[in-house]
Amino acid sequence: MQSQEHPIRSPGSPYLCSTISSQPKPGMVPPPLGEESQTVVLPPGWQSYLSPQGRRYYVNTATNETTWERPSSSGIPASPGPHRSSLPPTVNGYHVAGTPAHPPETAHMSVRKSTGDSQNLGSSSPSKKQSKENTITINCVTFPHPDTMLEQQLLKPTEWSYCDYFWADKKDPQGNGTVAGFELLLQKQLKGKQMQKEMSEFIRERIKIEEDYAKNLAKLSQNSLAAQEEGSLGEAWAQVKKSLADEAEVHLKFSAKLHSEVEKPLMNFRENFKKDMKKCDHHIADLRKQLVSRYAAVEKARKALTERQRDLEMKTQQLEIKLSNKTEEDIKKARRKSTQAGDDLMRCVDLYNQAQSKWFEEMVTTTLELERLEVERVEMIRQHLCQYTQLRHETDMFNQSTVEPVDQLLRKVDPAKDRELWVREHKTGNIRPVDMEI
Repeated sequence: MQSQEHPIRSPGSPYLCSTISSQPKPGMVPPPLGEESQTVVLPPGWQSYLSPQGRRYYVNTATNETTWERPSSSGIPASPGPHRSSLPPTVNGYHVAGTPAHPPETAHMSVRKSTGDSQNLGSSSPSKKQSKENTITINCVTFPHPDTMLEQQLLKPTEWSYCDYFWADKKDPQGNGTVAGFELLLQKQLKGKQMQKEMSEFIRERIKIEEDYAKNLAKLSQNSLAAQEEGSLGEAWAQVKKSLADEAEVHLKFSAKLHSEVEKPLMNFRENFKKDMKKCDHHIADLRKQLVSRYAAVEKARKALTERQRDLEMKTQQLEIKLSNKTEEDIKKARRKSTQAGDDLMRCVDLYNQAQSKWFEEMVTTTLELERLEVERVEMIRQHLCQYTQLRHETDMFNQSTVEPVDQLLRKVDPAKDRELWVREHKTGNIRPVDMEI
């Protein structure tokens, strides 16, 4: 097996985070603990390892032959190995006790491409256990373990962006379950859509009031009361009634502009916003369901591998008790089944990581899109409310004192600041998922 380097990356990340080197080159003997760190050259095709009891043995990677004796330069052991059958059995490239070896047809599984981990499936060595502790899976999403994780830099460190703070699930305050971080974002967007709908209804009621008011003013201007007044006082009174008709016309134009320049744009934008939200919801939900399904397959394959390893270990123990061709044949079959189970687990983990990577990428893309839509919605409403106040100024200059506070507040609308305050209060976690490690 050749030495390789495998980059470790976050799902969907365009840049590499770290690099882990794999196993030693063939023919190089890894020095045991307590010995000098020099390496000893072995004949081609041979590897040297330590048994769980600390005894050194040798493996021919081509024939899968194992021996306690160091092979000579010709590749033949100095003396026959008296206990070849007592070596620990192999499972997908590793002995069950945790000592590496290379049985036929399994050496290609020695390195996981998705994680760069040079440990093989089935290993129970300390390094394998440590590797497993590097990640933790919560609700089928794999995160770095909090005790061993390296610091992750935010995707948008200068902003309180949705794409950085909603990777984990949050406990549902109204039940015993959990709510996905994306679901919280979606609920906020849907709430914004509802608020926009209510604003449209409010403007519609305002239009109705203006229309009724204009009609009543016009009707009152035609009233004949005090029409018999004479002289200069009569002329003044007639001008008062005429001003009512002029005011009615102003309010009628105001109501028409409210409908065309405020209410109608709000309603049209809300319908488009609703379509965008539905598309985002279905897409992310489907990807999360696929991730859950892939995780279930991983757990099933992991369980199957454990059972195959247990069966292989039992047959190996039977071989140590009683040597027979039948027992050796059973071990070969058990080893092949264990190898197949390891291959299946590797395939399931790769499919899981692909699904999580796709979910990760879509989460980043979709949350940034939700962010854009939220800014667009707030800005659009702000502009049309400013238009509303402008129409009010044009319609009734005497009410400027009541409208000015609204103008002041509208000028202070800041979508980014609103988002920061909301994210601070509702964030579920800023740690992004990473690939599962075996």
